[in-house]
Order: sequence, then structure tokens, then C-alpha cells
Amino acid sequence: MQNQTVRGIVCLCLGVLVFSLQDAIIKQVSGAYPLTEVVAIRSLVGVPVLWALVQREVGWRALFTPRWGVLALRALILFISYTAYYMAFPALPLADAVALYFTVPLFVTALAGPFLGEKSGWKVWLAVVVGFAGVMVMLQPGSGLFEPAALLSLLSAAMYGSSMLMARRLGTTQAASVMSFHQNAFFLLGALATALVLHQLGIVRAEHPSLSFLVRPWVPPTLLDGSLMAVCGVVAAVGTLFLTSAYRMARASIVTPFEYTGMLWAPTWGYVFFHEVPRATTVLGGGIVVAAGLVALRAAHKP
Repeated sequence: MQNQTVRGIVCLCLGVLVFSLQDAIIKQVSGAYPLTEVVAIRSLVGVPVLWALVQREVGWRALFTPRWGVLALRALILFISYTAYYMAFPALPLADAVALYFTVPLFVTALAGPFLGEKSGWKVWLAVVVGFAGVMVMLQPGSGLFEPAALLSLLSAAMYGSSMLMARRLGTTQAASVMSFHQNAFFLLGALATALVLHQLGIVRAEHPSLSFLVRPWVPPTLLDGSLMAVCGVVAAVGTLFLTSAYRMARASIVTPFEYTGMLWAPTWGYVFFHEVPRATTVLGGGIVVAAGLVALRAAHKP
């Protein structure tokens, strides 16, 4: 059992590392290509990889589940979440975007009552309040340094937290690979549909870098950039496999805190690839969010 727990922790840390590389890749191409094109290529590459995972885990017939409507709703929520998350990249340093996204446990705690009827004690709610105080430290509202794109990361965290609560309900009846396959398929269709609507409306440019990343028209990618986008599909599938394995090998209450190792990789890739140095307020506010999230997770799992 102890070995299984260690393997679970290692798998989760590897999954977080793999997904952090995808963030760096998407930020790299965000200045020249539209988000819909990046997501479409990433999702198209992910189809055969996820199909193989489904076939290995439960067989392809499991994809034709009677609960496809709920899976589609969850996929829509995740599509909104990831779209908002990626849109923040052109306007924010990578460390800022990721640090704000790591408010997910706080949103999960706050939404667990309305979604699942779970009651939280005063320690949990105190941790949530402190965590959002850390968010205010990072956002610096009213200081003249506030970047509206930061709200995209927070929207992403709230939507992702909602999807996690839906997954908790579905997890007893749906395999993780099946949920991932439906999610990836919706991402592909959603990206194509969004691009088509924007094209039909003639919306091709915007002043803000986040909106520009969404609305600019598709262009043929260079070999290098196309390869990077394709790699994201493999990265997403491999990362999903690592994270799924982690939560199967060990209790969620043990491995979930290691999600915060992503806070180490974001500033690392930001500095190495984009020469970004995290602001002092990002480090301080991010530290408060992590500490509050860990307290909330620990308190929530106590009987």
C-alpha cells in the first residue's frame, strides 16, 4: 500500500509536469496563431491516443454511454474553462496565469455545498477567505497594474472546479478515459464551431492580446509550430494517463496537494522560454493561495 501511494504521488507530479509543458507551448504560439487553430490541431492529434486508452481500459463500446448528455455538458464547461485559461497567456506572465488558476481547490470547496450538498466547517471557509485574499494580492486591483486578463484565469478555475464536482458524480459510473475522450471530441468540435462563427461574423482582429488570440484568422503553421501544436495532443493524453493513474493508486486526499507542484514549473518555464521574472506580489499571493488551498483540502477531508 505504501509503494502504491508513492507511485501515485510520482505519477501525479509527472502529470503536472507534462501539462505545464503544454502551457509553455501554447503561450509560445499564442502570438501568431488563433486559439481555435491550436486547440483543433491538439485535439485532432489526441483522438487516436485517447481512443487507444479507451480500448485498453474499457473497450470502445463504452463511449456510447446513455449518460452522453451529462458528459457533453461537462465537456462544454471544460471547453469554456480551457479557452479562458489559454486566452490569459498572451496578456499575463505564465507564473501569474497559473498561480491564479490554482485557486481551483478554493472554488471546489465553495461550490461543493450547492453542487453536492457537502457541508464545510469554519476552518475550511476561513481557508477559502484567506485564499482569495491571496488572489487580491496578485491582482492588485486599483493599483494601475491590474490586468483584466487575470479574470480569465479566475473564470477558468471556477469552471474547472465545477467540472471536477461533476466528475465526482460521474466517476462511479464512467471511466476516466471515456470522460477524457468525450472532452477531447467536444474541444475539437467547439474549436471548429467557434472559428466558423467568428469567420462568418467577420471578426478577425481585436486590440487586447487575449481577444486577438481568440479571433485572429487561421494561417498555415510552419513545420516547427505545427509540430509543437501536435505535441500538445500527445502531451494532453499522456498527462491525463498520469493523473488518472495517480488517483487510482492513492487516495485523493494524499495526492491532490501535489497538484501544487505546478507552481514550481510555471515560473521556471516563464523564465527559461520567455525571460519572465515573477513579481514579488505574484510570489506572495501565490504562496497564500497554496497555503490556503492545502488547509482547505486537509480540513475538508477530516471527518
